[in-house]
Amino acid sequence: MSAVNIGMMDSAYFVGRNEILSWINATLQLSLSRIEEAASGAVQCQMMDMVHPGVVPMHKVNFDAKSEYDMIQNYKLLQEVFNKLKIEKHMEVNKLVKGRPLDNLEFLQWLKRYCESVNGGITNENYNPVERRTKVGKERSLRGSHKSFKSLQANNLPSRGSTDGPKQGKAMAFYAEHSAEQIQELSEKIADLKLSVDNMEKERDFYFTKLRDIEILCQRPELEHLPMTTAIRKILYASDARESSLGEAEELVSSLVDDGAEAEETQ
Repeated sequence: MSAVNIGMMDSAYFVGRNEILSWINATLQLSLSRIEEAASGAVQCQMMDMVHPGVVPMHKVNFDAKSEYDMIQNYKLLQEVFNKLKIEKHMEVNKLVKGRPLDNLEFLQWLKRYCESVNGGITNENYNPVERRTKVGKERSLRGSHKSFKSLQANNLPSRGSTDGPKQGKAMAFYAEHSAEQIQELSEKIADLKLSVDNMEKERDFYFTKLRDIEILCQRPELEHLPMTTAIRKILYASDARESSLGEAEELVSSLVDDGAEAEETQ
């Protein structure tokens, strides 16, 4: 099965967070203690750099990303890499950058399976993850210092004109009031969106639990070889989200039922 299109019931998504953290720390020589620490997208970028040398523009990866804006830039780089490699993997970036443990865990579970599928999981022994990060950090520091110097020069240039004090004060007060209204409006919209997202996540978790219960039931020794169980597993483990497996499952059940009917008639 292609690691790109593995289904949600694949064993890859039942790998625990401790195993995921151990894999990341051992592979990239890091010391992460929580899944949320990988929410910036930098770890994912370096994993792809390790399995596909030269594809990831590592000089653009921000390992010090703290704000959501900087994190999103890392995920944009990662999406560009996916596009180059023709990897059709959807990323819920708005959830990942929030540091949501479950969403980040699921993405890292997929990433682990993908990395293990490239070259049979054999990594480049000459790859030095610490050296790659150190080099990137130095380049970013140099560029940051240069930008700061230019910004300092611009701030120290004499003003070519002046504005009238009272008029400027009124304009600033107007813009401050207008901005406050916009902030309040946007805050209310964000609160509504968060509520909607939370409700959707609860619904998703509810149905995921149901599917997991069905899978456990299908694994019972007395049921796992039944025709109906086989058909149910066909639907559960379907890897292509764009096509329904219901028709194939129905054909399987129908053929087994017809075989059973013919056997009874023969007797």
